[in-house]
Amino acid sequence: RNQLAGTLSGGEQQMLAVGRALMCKPKILLLDEPSMGLSPLLVKEIFKIIRDINRNGVTVLLVEQNAKMALDIANRAYVLETGTIKMEGEATELANNIEVRKAYLGCE
Repeated sequence: RNQLAGTLSGGEQQMLAVGRALMCKPKILLLDEPSMGLSPLLVKEIFKIIRDINRNGVTVLLVEQNAKMALDIANRAYVLETGTIKMEGEATELANNIEVRKAYLGCE
């Protein structure tokens, strides 16, 4: 509470930014790469928080390069390549799509 925002860790700064956005009681929350530069442990925590926010009635529009984590929490997803939508659909469908699995999830 008494610490300056600029002295917080990366994960703490991300959580602070989300908290500040939620103070306005938004209907939609736009998050751009919330996991960038965070440790794997903090990435899991951030995604848990995002899921909880959504379950509490806030629509979340998430832009994220961590495809596995994003698809795990998403309802709907879009795959963009150089600014063009290449695929779209239910997140579970895309997570099981062989092309998506090879190109973005590192598995077959």
